[in-house]
Amino acid sequence: MTVGWANAQVQGTVKTSEGEQVVGASVFWENTMQGTTTDENGFFSLAKPSGKNLLVVSYVGFRNDTIAVGGENIRLDVVLDNQEMAEVEVVARKMGTMKMRSSVINRDLISSTELVRAACCNLGESFTTNPSVDVNYADAATGAKQIKLLGLSGSYVQMLTENIPNYRGAAAPFALGYVPGPWMQSIQVSKGTASVKNGYEAITGQINIEFKKPQAPQSLHANLYGDSNYKAEANFDGNVALGKRLSTALLAHYENSSASHDSNGDGFMDLPKVKQYNFQNRWAWMGDRYIFQASVKAMKEDRNSGQTSHSHGSSRQTEPNAGERYQIGIQTERYEAFMKNAYIFNPEKNMNLALILSGSSHKQDASYGHKIYNVDQKNGYASLMFETEFNRRHSLSAGVSLNHDYYGQDYRLENINDGTMREKMEKETVPGAYAQYTYNWNDKLVLMGGLRADHSSVYGTFVTPRAHIHYAPSDAVSLRASAGKGYRAPHVLAEYNYLLASSREIRIDAGLKQEEAWNYGVSSSFYIPLFSKTLNLNAEYYHTHFRNQLVVDMDSSPHAAHFSNLHGKSYSHAFQVEASYPFFTGFTMTSACRRTEAKTTYGGVLRERPLTSKYKGLLTASYQTPLGIWQFDVTLQLNGGGRLPEPYALADGSLSWESRYGAYEQLSAQVTRWFRHWSVYVGGENLTNFRQKNPIVGASEPWSGNFDSTLVWGPVHGAMFYLGVRYNWEKL
Repeated sequence: MTVGWANAQVQGTVKTSEGEQVVGASVFWENTMQGTTTDENGFFSLAKPSGKNLLVVSYVGFRNDTIAVGGENIRLDVVLDNQEMAEVEVVARKMGTMKMRSSVINRDLISSTELVRAACCNLGESFTTNPSVDVNYADAATGAKQIKLLGLSGSYVQMLTENIPNYRGAAAPFALGYVPGPWMQSIQVSKGTASVKNGYEAITGQINIEFKKPQAPQSLHANLYGDSNYKAEANFDGNVALGKRLSTALLAHYENSSASHDSNGDGFMDLPKVKQYNFQNRWAWMGDRYIFQASVKAMKEDRNSGQTSHSHGSSRQTEPNAGERYQIGIQTERYEAFMKNAYIFNPEKNMNLALILSGSSHKQDASYGHKIYNVDQKNGYASLMFETEFNRRHSLSAGVSLNHDYYGQDYRLENINDGTMREKMEKETVPGAYAQYTYNWNDKLVLMGGLRADHSSVYGTFVTPRAHIHYAPSDAVSLRASAGKGYRAPHVLAEYNYLLASSREIRIDAGLKQEEAWNYGVSSSFYIPLFSKTLNLNAEYYHTHFRNQLVVDMDSSPHAAHFSNLHGKSYSHAFQVEASYPFFTGFTMTSACRRTEAKTTYGGVLRERPLTSKYKGLLTASYQTPLGIWQFDVTLQLNGGGRLPEPYALADGSLSWESRYGAYEQLSAQVTRWFRHWSVYVGGENLTNFRQKNPIVGASEPWSGNFDSTLVWGPVHGAMFYLGVRYNWEKL
């Protein structure tokens, strides 16, 4: 049966009685399959079918709200009432990963429901079930990990916390371990060029982390975790209302990995020993017109790795430091604070003025054998933003920002115990301004164009244009296109200090330029009714083209890492298709396939980027029993092969390592038993037990010129099993 569509459009927001925006609420027309879900701001928009007047809004834990809708172009503010919970209740299953259908930017929301489908001890382990984001080891000796998006390294992804730029510079190599998984309310992943509001740095996309909010309903959560690698974790978070408008929250995290693992017997730890303390205190004042939020965060981490106690050191007694164990020690103290102030002048037109202030201090003392790198990085950020809607079709956002970075560094790049220490200071101050205009034609066609201009104290003035188009001819089809520019200031030693764990000589050219790239993308989403359910299909293509880039050349010399400006071409192509379908009540499967082509000019030769898999396949299955008591999750990944940096010939004529690596599979699974206020989960990762045989080259000779721990393309440890307990209490 076909349904006729009128021109009427219904949009609005869904909130709790406490005023908190509801993300992922179902909004649909009664007795139809036409509907949508609310986005990260609790907003929804959908067309009104002819002859239908009853709109149903539902969300787990709240009473359904049925609203009679008449007329055209209606705007609703829906407030859901808390539902009294029985001992056992039958509920609809909340979606874990959602495509933000009303967003002009290609954006996915990873909710807390998705995060509990795996161990998710930290941000780096939150993308196990996500086909778009890869997380790989950058170095086998230190345990440094990096994100890859659209075939390029995580340095081209702008990291945000609460929409504030964060984890830049010296924090980048280990930042994925600085965000505890149980703290996160959601993760928003946008691909391609982003809005100009948050600055100029996003080249391949943005990852924004939303922490649990103090203004949410009062709650208390705890999570205890342990695994077969002798890693133990304890997490706690709770919030309390101190009045009608004032609330506060405390989040705490402790982890300890104390064992020395050497499963391949090469004399080096497979995983570093890590001890981390992490605390955050948040405050919120939710007034009728004035809104205030603030947070302070402190973290201390000790990371130790290197040769195990039973290692006999170098086999060449003529080498310097022969017989001495090669040790790595990284001590980090990080402090963060932010304050958000917003005043709403006109709620009808969403006219508001917001001031955001943030600062961080990142102090890291690191030793790699006898190499030293100590850094004291300080960052200050301020942003003043004004937004208004002239009418339903026209809106404007404008603002000014100021960012300041300071790097105080002292280091020794030679593996000599009494070598000379050098000092280096880097400073950059960047004031900027932007304007962004949005045209919205009944939520069917949305055009957003932004332009910002910034002036760097190091690189001068530069301009960042960005544009997005979203066309949704019906609720079943969503098409997007984007184009824009991005810039990034390179800080070689701060961002790549983990390379000091290897014997490669660090060569840094003078006069490194600001990185500059264009990104173009198209994407499509289809919501197809099939056997009384909805098949979600997504396809996307992105092209990134660099005008200048910090090139990390590990091909021209197998014993050096050469940092230089781009002399030639550098680009990436990324194509991905994804399908998700709920085969029956409680059971959903998602499959995805991605193809990547990324090339850069090294030493005058255009080559495939090393350590970048050409393709990836993902298949996930999730089943929750009708009463929500049991949940079963399985994820299978197929990681394609790729190129390794150019090897060298050994004395016997053989190569130091293979020139390419092959494809491999990884399987993970988890079973969760839910109770009223707590749950028990047990699972395993890398159940195929695949691991890279020799992730460290020359492990028996760490003081020699052949030692290299940077050639990591696969898992460095085998199958891992874990057990955890979660406690959840919420005041309803």
